[in-house]
Amino acid sequence: MYLGIEIGGTKLQLGIGNGDGSIRCLWRGTVVPTDGAEGIRRQIDQAIPQLLASANLQRDNLRGVGIGFGGPVDDATRSVIKSHQIQGWDGFALADWIEQIVGLPAVLGNDADVAGFAEALFGAGEGLSPIFYITIGSGIGGGLIINGEIYRGCGRGAAEIGHLYFRTERHQEPKGVPLEELASGWAIGEEARKRFEYIRLHCPILFGLADGKREHLSAQLVCTAAENGEKLPMHILTQAWGALADGIVQVITLLCPRRIVVGGGVSLMGATLFEPLRRMVAERVFGPFAECYDIVPAALGEEVVIHGALALARKRLT
Repeated sequence: MYLGIEIGGTKLQLGIGNGDGSIRCLWRGTVVPTDGAEGIRRQIDQAIPQLLASANLQRDNLRGVGIGFGGPVDDATRSVIKSHQIQGWDGFALADWIEQIVGLPAVLGNDADVAGFAEALFGAGEGLSPIFYITIGSGIGGGLIINGEIYRGCGRGAAEIGHLYFRTERHQEPKGVPLEELASGWAIGEEARKRFEYIRLHCPILFGLADGKREHLSAQLVCTAAENGEKLPMHILTQAWGALADGIVQVITLLCPRRIVVGGGVSLMGATLFEPLRRMVAERVFGPFAECYDIVPAALGEEVVIHGALALARKRLT
């Protein structure tokens, strides 16, 4: 058995399993951003004995720990490079700390990498290679899995599609803006919030869904209003999907993956995302690669990072 840990900006999960696509026991917590990294570490320290008790296991029954961290990590030092959401993680030797509190060897990975690893082994990418995984939530992350191995470049990460830069008519910054500021869940909600006065006057469905409050506007509500026929919400989504399609086209041109797997909260929009996205990519893709790829939703749900962390521990620590 192994222990898997997911550390995100809003979500903390711990799970126990064999790293074979099944989870024996799961613990979920909510991150309090104002408590910083130290608060998350306290949660982990307290959750481990609770999880072991729920699984009716002792620490001696575990062989190691896999960690999926929500930010870039350094393979050589086994430390966090930076967290874009929680203060106190930058430069922290996370794998060493886990080994100290658990008393077992630990392996550290980026959360999108280990999620892609899980989808390639047990989920929507099973049996195929290469797999390019994209997670779209508050930000956008990516992972490239080749023949069952996470591609990590020179050891500090790779496949960071959310940080591809684009210039748009709406964003005049000289260097452009990263994709995650154009097509993430946060970006979709922010675009709606910028247009609040128009929404108040012309989008009764979206305005009502948000209870008339700018701060309540979100990607999920924009999707619901678009599905009910409101034009501005559909326009906001079309802009986001266009930027996402441009990013995916660059990925296909450079890497020619066999399958692109899309997960994260925004992927739950289903056909509202996938139908226009597939069409836009098909219109723009490099011709010789047009028959080489497909784009599918992820299969492993909210536990995908735990599945990947467990599988990574099994692979590296066996």
